[in-house]
Amino acid sequence: MKIINLEDLETPCLVLDKKLLERNCLKVRNRCLELKTTLRPHVKTSKSVQIIRLALDKKIGPITVSTLQEAEYFASSGFKDILYAVGIVPNKLSRLANIQQKFNCNVRMILDSVQLANNVIDYSNLNNTNFEILIEIDSGEGRGGLRPNDKLIQEISNTLYNCSRTKLMGVLTHAGHSYASNDVSEISSIANKERGDALEAVKNLLKINQPCPIVSVGSTPTMLFSSHLDDISEVRSGIYMFWDLAQASRGICKIEDIAITVLASVVGHNYNKQRIIIDAGALALSKDISANKFMPEAGFGLVCDSNTGIPLSELNVSEVHQEHGTININDKKWFNLLPVGSLVRILPNHSCLTCAGFDRYNILENNSINDFWPRTNGW
Repeated sequence: MKIINLEDLETPCLVLDKKLLERNCLKVRNRCLELKTTLRPHVKTSKSVQIIRLALDKKIGPITVSTLQEAEYFASSGFKDILYAVGIVPNKLSRLANIQQKFNCNVRMILDSVQLANNVIDYSNLNNTNFEILIEIDSGEGRGGLRPNDKLIQEISNTLYNCSRTKLMGVLTHAGHSYASNDVSEISSIANKERGDALEAVKNLLKINQPCPIVSVGSTPTMLFSSHLDDISEVRSGIYMFWDLAQASRGICKIEDIAITVLASVVGHNYNKQRIIIDAGALALSKDISANKFMPEAGFGLVCDSNTGIPLSELNVSEVHQEHGTININDKKWFNLLPVGSLVRILPNHSCLTCAGFDRYNILENNSINDFWPRTNGW
């Protein structure tokens, strides 16, 4: 495509710094090599084939998805080893099976109840369809899954064993509560417990001679700060590709590591209230303020220079409406420095939610936009 300048883009839009993206991906690939485990990147942040191929060093490797739309999108681009890491329900089995059949791929599912195991078996028998399954383990977050010593784990295994078309492949857990801490030692402890609970569940299954070739763990913080991942077959991380203020506020990354920004235009000045108005509001930035717990100055996003991507002094987006963002200023000089029509870039609180409002990435390289990468959305 023709190389264009930021000024040529219609706002609001996503700007993805390719150099930072590549650096972030390399760091995690090297970390997984160090841990001697397989990286199964989570696509839910980027939802982009080009980005995930880059994350996997141009390979079409194993991936994690959070929607069947993601599964279908990546399967249509040749990805064969897909893990759907949201608890399965009966009304999704038909679509999952169709994706497997249409694209000749494997979409593994997770579940945590005997009822759901029976639902999967009933569908498999009725439709002559094979499924591979992981049991979800709760390693402390308290969202989904069974505790590692729960007797239901063995009962689910025995239930699935009775059907030739359903195969239990192992266990999966996610220490999502690691995102609530800014203490590296605490995150490391959570990581070690995540690993320990997953392996305790495996031990529970081995007692009934159920093999567990897959032991899947993962969040970006626990992957980075785990002391080791011995006997863990794979890790699932995703936010590391872009990073965001929530992660920076917890010391998981630095602000200068954040690869994604929202490009916005100044659309007005309110001299009475000393406010600058931009065209990126709640739909462009999201209303997530998860960075504010440890970085109260983050607001709804830090305001950056459009050319350098460096934060502008004390400026943040202090208020959002559907299509408007408000930047409160303490010095009237900003009216001159940011006239109506000028551009700013906003560092997001939560990249996953911010990117969900857009259908493409504008790829920034050498201070110019040299490509557009599409992303999928929806469920």
